[in-house]
Order: sequence, then C-alpha cells, then structure tokens
Amino acid sequence: MQLLDGKALSAKIEKTVADEVKILKSKTGSVPGLAVILVGQDPASAAYVSMKKKACDRVGFYSVTHEMPEDISQDAIEKTITMMNDNPNIDGILIQLPLPSQIDTTKILELVNPSKDVDGFHPYNVGRLTTGLDGFVPCTPLGVMELLDEYNIDVKGKNCVVVGASNIVGKPMASLLLNANATVEICHIFTDDLKKHTLNADMIFVGAGVINLIKEDMVKDGAVIIDIGINRADNGKLVGDVDFEKVSKKCSYITPVPGGVGPMTIAMLLSNTLKAAQAHADERE
Repeated sequence: MQLLDGKALSAKIEKTVADEVKILKSKTGSVPGLAVILVGQDPASAAYVSMKKKACDRVGFYSVTHEMPEDISQDAIEKTITMMNDNPNIDGILIQLPLPSQIDTTKILELVNPSKDVDGFHPYNVGRLTTGLDGFVPCTPLGVMELLDEYNIDVKGKNCVVVGASNIVGKPMASLLLNANATVEICHIFTDDLKKHTLNADMIFVGAGVINLIKEDMVKDGAVIIDIGINRADNGKLVGDVDFEKVSKKCSYITPVPGGVGPMTIAMLLSNTLKAAQAHADERE
C-alpha cells in the first residue's frame, strides 16, 4: 500500500504558481486577486477561509475576505458580488458554502461572472466540464485528478465508483473520470446496496461525510481508495469516510485524512485563480 501524499504535491504546485505570479507581475504589473464571501460564524468555514488566505499570501496573490453577518440579506450579497464582478483587480470570486437558509444559493452562484468562477460552480462552467470543454473545474475533484496523475495512476478503462452525488464533489468527480475514459458508477444515499457496487470497483472515490462508511469487506484487494471525506471524530481527530486502519491493508493506494485530498483543494483554488488572472491579462492586451 502506498499513501497518496497531497501535502507534498500541493507544496510543489504552490511553488509553480508562485513562479508564474512573478512572471505575470513582471509582464503586467499586477498579481492575481481572489475575493471570498464568508457569511456567518461557522468555525469550519472560518478556518477554511483562513487557510485559503494564508495560501494566497504564500504565492503572492492579492486577497480580500468580505465577512458578512448571518442575517445578511440576499440583496446585500448580490451587490457585493456585482461590485467584485466589475473590479479589475479581482480575478476569482469564491462564495464560502453553505449559505444561510434565507439566501438563494443558486441565484448567488449564478451571479458570479463565469470568468471569475474559480470554484467551478456556475452552470456555464458545469456545462463545459460535462461536455469536456475547458473551463473552471471544482477544486476538490480537480485536485484528486492531479494527485492520480502525480502517481501515474491511469483511470482509463477502470471501474470507478463515486460515493456521494453532491454538486461540489461527486458529480464533477464523475464527469472528470468519464472525460478521462473511466467506467463510472455514482452511488448515493438512496443506493440500496453500496457494498455490491464498491466490491467490483478498481477505484473508489468517497465524499459522503460519513465516518467509516467504507469498510474492509467492501473493498477488493489492490483497489485504489480516494477518501475525500473530512469529519471530526468524537475524540476530536480529523478522519475521512474510510476505515483507514483496516482498508489500507487491502488497497494498493490510499489518501490519508488529513494530508491527502484536503491540501490539493486549496492548491487547485490557487491554480484556478492564476488561470483566471492570465486569461484576464490576455484580454486586456
């Protein structure tokens, strides 16, 4: 069994992004700009936004966080997004999800200019991903593909089971695998016998948010396990969706939690923002 080290790869990607930022700055006089909208006081969201800010600082991005109260109105968020859409110093706009219940999340995501949608959640970019065209891809599944590529793990022709069908992870993960010529099955909360599907899988991608969902008897020998889940166990430790201790003895490759997919998500956010900045610079030439 080999660990897929997302921490090491993300550091490598950060170095490449930082080098590209210097080149962009010398050519245009500007650096990539990322704006984040954070609504409310959710500790997990706040911690994640703080990690993103530190990563931006490390690679030389300009970044700004718009912190808003839990009871913010739809109109107030929309005005902020419109302002950021019009701001030439902002290349990427990120809406930290989930948003409070009074906010129409779909409307908010659709308001972001697709050329600044570095999270890949706008229907325009979702459509381009589904049809295999270039665009912005959600950072977590994109990070998974980079990790597989780094370790020369080819998905072509492989039986891949994606567990979890969210718009943020499961669906774009399935699209990326399909675009790379894998055979893809998606399982979700209404799948009647999960084990029946996972036992035949060459590769399992799980992002359901359920501790120990994937157990040893659900995995065939030599399978590749990508654990995208991140949960806080009763003892306070961060754990994934896979029973790591037992499953790791059967598989060929596995991502640890933490240190696997997590760091890759932020690395891909940096990469997407750089891509947006380079495109905007080309448009201005």
